[in-house]
Amino acid sequence: MSNSSSITQFLLLAFADTRELQLLHFWLFLGIYLAALLGNGLIIITIACDQHLHTPMYFFLLNLALLDLGSISIIVPKSMANSLWNIRPISYTGCVSQLFLFVFFITTEFCILTIMSYDRYVAICNPLHYGTLLGSRACVHMAAAAWGAGFLYALLHTASTFSLPLCQDNAVDQFFCEIPQILKLSCSHSYHSEVGLIVVSVLVACGCFVFVVVSYVQIFRAVLRIPSEQGRHKAFSTCLPHLAVISLFISTAGFAYLKPPSISSPPLDLVVSVLYSVVPPALNPLIYSFRNQQLKDAGWKLITGWFSEAMNCSSPTA
Repeated sequence: MSNSSSITQFLLLAFADTRELQLLHFWLFLGIYLAALLGNGLIIITIACDQHLHTPMYFFLLNLALLDLGSISIIVPKSMANSLWNIRPISYTGCVSQLFLFVFFITTEFCILTIMSYDRYVAICNPLHYGTLLGSRACVHMAAAAWGAGFLYALLHTASTFSLPLCQDNAVDQFFCEIPQILKLSCSHSYHSEVGLIVVSVLVACGCFVFVVVSYVQIFRAVLRIPSEQGRHKAFSTCLPHLAVISLFISTAGFAYLKPPSISSPPLDLVVSVLYSVVPPALNPLIYSFRNQQLKDAGWKLITGWFSEAMNCSSPTA
């Protein structure tokens, strides 16, 4: 038996015991991480550099890309290093920081996704009031509120989780410091306050989910009334990627935190956590750019511009 004051480090779950599988995990995560860096980085630079993309929808998409970069950078490099060097430890401070920052990023991302559904609702159902309801100042205020809510939520959860006496072992059954796995290390009678906070969080998340569903019901009703096929296609091209991203995020994260204990097991927890923490940041840029012609055109224009400049700089002058 130990307590939180005597714990100086935690032991993260290893993906594999054999050296070959550890290296496979390293290269797989490296590929996913580089894809996330490239995709989200390109979205951020494209939106920042192209004046035509300085609209509320792309402003929130830029925030989403920043959050995806942050969330995946918090957990994947440490897991890759552990596999590469065949180690498991993470310091107590490192675990606290990792949990806080990860919860901060994913909570803020959920808030931004909810705001983006409101953006699409106003743009399609109330286009005449779009400039009034979603002006530049309103967008900045909503984004700031999302980041502030994420910070406060992460602070409460982190303080509540690590204020509990840790009476079990220091081995975490996950490849990063996750709230449910830290709670398993606490005394069985002492984590009710954190569980209550999670229940409140689930209720708030359900309220946001209902808001998103109602918004999209109204959006699809409005889109189906558009007379031209081109207009319907354009509306769907901006709504479906967002709906796909938020569905993937909610379904995987919801299952990770709400699955019954009877079906919980380290392999299942590991797979589910990868699905909601590692896969979405790498897939989101692909989902958003796949059906968004304006974003694809701006990104291609930016890339060809860089390539042309590089060629001009490398060519000899007369």
